[in-house]
Amino acid sequence: MARVWIEDRAEHADFQESMEKWQAAKKEGSKRRAPGRWRVRWYGPDGKGKARTFGKLPQAEAERDAIAARLDKGSYRDPKSGKAAVKAVAEEWFASKRKIGRTTKRDYRDLLDNYVIPYWGDWQVAAVQWEDVDSWVTRLENEPGKSGRHLSAARIIKAYRVLAMVMKHAVFSKRVSVSPCHDHELPRPDDEDEHVYLTFEQLEQLADAAGEYRLMILTLGYCGIRWAEASAVKVGRLAVAQRRIRIVQNYTDVSGVLALGPVKNHEKRSVPVPRSFAEELGGLGAGRKADALLFTAPEGGPLRYANFRSRTFDPAVKAAGLDGLGITPHKLRHTAASLAIAAGADVKVVQLMLGHKDAAMTLNIYGHLFPDRLDEVADRLDAGRTVALDKLRASLAQAA
Repeated sequence: MARVWIEDRAEHADFQESMEKWQAAKKEGSKRRAPGRWRVRWYGPDGKGKARTFGKLPQAEAERDAIAARLDKGSYRDPKSGKAAVKAVAEEWFASKRKIGRTTKRDYRDLLDNYVIPYWGDWQVAAVQWEDVDSWVTRLENEPGKSGRHLSAARIIKAYRVLAMVMKHAVFSKRVSVSPCHDHELPRPDDEDEHVYLTFEQLEQLADAAGEYRLMILTLGYCGIRWAEASAVKVGRLAVAQRRIRIVQNYTDVSGVLALGPVKNHEKRSVPVPRSFAEELGGLGAGRKADALLFTAPEGGPLRYANFRSRTFDPAVKAAGLDGLGITPHKLRHTAASLAIAAGADVKVVQLMLGHKDAAMTLNIYGHLFPDRLDEVADRLDAGRTVALDKLRASLAQAA
């Protein structure tokens, strides 16, 4: 049994002195509460003595029993630890994020600085209740964000998830026992990344309209790699004979500075290249060093997304008669997935090609594109049932 006990301070000199001061102050009109006579004392898991005082014995007894139960179950939290400010816990959590990518870390920082810390920063973590979080989500929906425009549903969800991760850190660091960030009704995100599936003809028209970047458009539209991955492909990672591109790095733009780092989810992979333009890709890298970029800016060096969009991609979309579809370099991944599925690729192949973390993610995004095989299953069940019935009838006939 955990060691928790109640101490009667009635005979303690410090309590008696405090009572005399309180009585004198009361005669002068002070409304300050009387000193607590009953002190609950215990040793925490760290071996250090703790104490809380109460004015009434039943209050002290209830606290003693609650602390004893939490110590026995291992759910004990030091009451003082819950007084830590949310901003302090948030910085602790942010510093602990050692495996996330640079872009994600920058996004977390932005959400912390603009939406989490300004509202919650001075709150004590133990004071944050479920209804407080719910009210904050409603406020994010109804009030303009830092840009002056209302936040999208996706942005609100991201801000909420950052707060949830901070509060989860508070649980892990034993500041609170339960996070208030659970079971909240979050806004439904609009389909901000509406899928666009180009046909073979449309993709070829777009590639032709892109001029010197024709091969890059074909690579994005047939291989399904991300823009950031395509911009980081090096000559030595293209294997023409095997018709493969090895994807191991990508470029991210962090505050205007391009940084080369690992691919998203650290999913290194090899993607297939159609034979019809594999040789052309090989020609693009001919005579260049293995560590040279396969696709470069006109002046040399890595491509920047904004420049590529404004100077090459958007004009090509218009020239190909595809404006109005909402097509972007990133959405060419959807075209690659749809064309691969139409060609008979199974979900595992599509997952590996796109670099998804698992096949479930691929099915969630592109499941509707896979052929409906329900009729095929039903036909096979019918065939099996017919054979079984024929055998059963034959057996009955012999018995008769």
